[in-house]
Amino acid sequence: MPISTAEAPARSAPIPAVEADLLEVNRSFYDALWRDARLIPPQQFNTWPLVAELAANAPRRLELAPGLRPRLPIAGTAFADISAPALRQLGAHGGLATQALADALPYADDAFDLVCAFDIIEHIDGDEAAMAELARVAAPGATLLLSVPIHMAAWTAFDDFVGHRRRYEPEALLALLARHGFALQRSAAHGMQPKSTRLLKLGMWYLTHQRERAMWWYNRVFMRLALGTQPALSMSPGMIDTDDVDTVLLVCRRIGGAASD
Repeated sequence: MPISTAEAPARSAPIPAVEADLLEVNRSFYDALWRDARLIPPQQFNTWPLVAELAANAPRRLELAPGLRPRLPIAGTAFADISAPALRQLGAHGGLATQALADALPYADDAFDLVCAFDIIEHIDGDEAAMAELARVAAPGATLLLSVPIHMAAWTAFDDFVGHRRRYEPEALLALLARHGFALQRSAAHGMQPKSTRLLKLGMWYLTHQRERAMWWYNRVFMRLALGTQPALSMSPGMIDTDDVDTVLLVCRRIGGAASD
């Protein structure tokens, strides 16, 4: 059953001010990216079999900052993002799109059965506040799908370019989850970032200096190649061996009520 606004009532508090550099990253990179990009249906990602399994028993769903790469079913899912171009397209496809920040979500406590945050909390200066909000809106027993880049030793210019604030060490990531009442159940290696540093640098140059041309290639060539070469997602109980892993996907369970439980 699709989520309704009555099932996930919004709070009326306005979006608070955040650091100017975070908003500037969104304006200069992500708004430009999503303005010229196409929405890719979640069924095209290797996460879909996992998501379909989880969503079947989760009528109340939230995805945080998906841009135009949503992983949850679009129709009936609540989406919170700060990018207006992304929100317009998500709403046009049946999503319940709301402009909001990760550390001030406009939803009631315990509002969702499935919460998804792919490649987002590493962008947020106050990741503790963001995790507290995810815990607040997740009902007891809810599932959290979370993906983040790991290992600070793997930091590259690409991390700076897209506005990462950190990469997570696996032990610190598990501790962050535990502080907010999430218990890890399964994990997998994840991510679609090219391994070639030369290709990454070339892409960053074109996005900076020739964005229209870069977006043509991104939409019609590189994204299609990336989608077509995704390996099947291989989930393992607990935390996988993270050696040589760039990004990890975690399936967690909300074990308490409020984040302070």
